[in-house]
Amino acid sequence: MSYLADLAELLREHGLPADRVEATVADLGSHLEESDGADPEAEFGPVEEFARELAPTGMQGPAAPEAHVETWRWTADTYVDEELLNRFGDEGWEVERVDALGRFVSHRDLERPQRWEYRRELVTRGREGLDERLAPDGWEACGNWIVYAWFKRPVAASLGPGAEISAPPGMPGRVRYFSRKFCVLTGVMVAVLVAAGLVVAVDDGDAGSGFGFAGGFWREPWSRSPGCGAGRCGDHAVDPRGVPSRLTGTPRPRPAPTLLPTAGAAALTT
Repeated sequence: MSYLADLAELLREHGLPADRVEATVADLGSHLEESDGADPEAEFGPVEEFARELAPTGMQGPAAPEAHVETWRWTADTYVDEELLNRFGDEGWEVERVDALGRFVSHRDLERPQRWEYRRELVTRGREGLDERLAPDGWEACGNWIVYAWFKRPVAASLGPGAEISAPPGMPGRVRYFSRKFCVLTGVMVAVLVAAGLVVAVDDGDAGSGFGFAGGFWREPWSRSPGCGAGRCGDHAVDPRGVPSRLTGTPRPRPAPTLLPTAGAAALTT
């Protein structure tokens, strides 16, 4: 089976993953066994040509990308993504996939750029049957992220040769496109979270944290009673060390005076 060994080596050179190579060679070996040991070359043709046929387009080894193909990664929020996808698609940008960061991985053939159009679908309940429903109109999946799926189709399907772009514009200078609505919504959410954190910290009343200490002074003018300034109110009693109990967290009543025996009293008891 030197034919299959040579084929496996050629497929690896073309960039096919190791697991795909093993599965492909195993399937071909089973086919030969079922064919009563047919000659591999007579069955599949010359090994070099067969390897090129099996290797997917674009996986022809570690060679550098073709110079006439541009690649661009960019992202946008869901308020403007469809509009931008169709704008850039009209400039010849075709989305290959959506990466883990939610970016549209796009490429454009500078020699023969074609126009593309896009649509987005919500797939919170799964996408079963969605591809089959859109396929008759020429839509094919080009990416998924969280609860969204994007589809593309070439404008040439409806315009024919008129969909080709004679002079495509340059690559856009930005990679992030966030709408004003998205920015405002994000700012409001951040402000709400910060305010909630401050309220929790102040209500905690821990003077050592800084927030409780500042919160106590902030509330002081509204919480004092008329006798508070002299230290006569129960809520703001002064402990023996002269520290206002309002800052220590719990009221401390004045200690009862202790009567010390005088010399006269000692004489009466004798």
